[in-house]
Amino acid sequence: MLASKNRRSFISWLGAAASVPVLAACGGSPAQARAWPKGLSDAQWKAKLSKTQYWVLRQAGTERPYSSPLNKEHRKGTFACAGCGNALYSSATKFESGTGWPSFWQPLRGAIVTDTDYKIGVPRTEVLCADCGGHLGHVFNDGPKPTGKRYCMNGAAMVFRAA
Repeated sequence: MLASKNRRSFISWLGAAASVPVLAACGGSPAQARAWPKGLSDAQWKAKLSKTQYWVLRQAGTERPYSSPLNKEHRKGTFACAGCGNALYSSATKFESGTGWPSFWQPLRGAIVTDTDYKIGVPRTEVLCADCGGHLGHVFNDGPKPTGKRYCMNGAAMVFRAA
């Protein structure tokens, strides 16, 4: 009887734990409900952005690896949000990660905010534009020194401004 009760209890806890990512994905993130300094209505975003930019920035899509021209961008300058123009990353912090997405080891001060996303069933640190809340990508702890971070960004979420 005791073993059966413990088994049921374990299965109940397991089911509850498994539902957290599903509930989090369905309910949206706290960041999505936030009022952004450069926020627009959904209709305004659709009118302003290309179809791919809208999908990435406003619906947290992920472009195919190696599909962005920004992967090959090596000039001095700044990578900015394609939605609102907020300066995000200096070209001095860009590095070749081999992942197929533009990668940086550090954002510009105050340029981004992070949130936890459970879209693939495990928690990841999502990177959002601090001004418009647009989804940029994710940050991982496998980058180069000095930060050890890899800000893996969607090229469609950014534009490049040469210095």
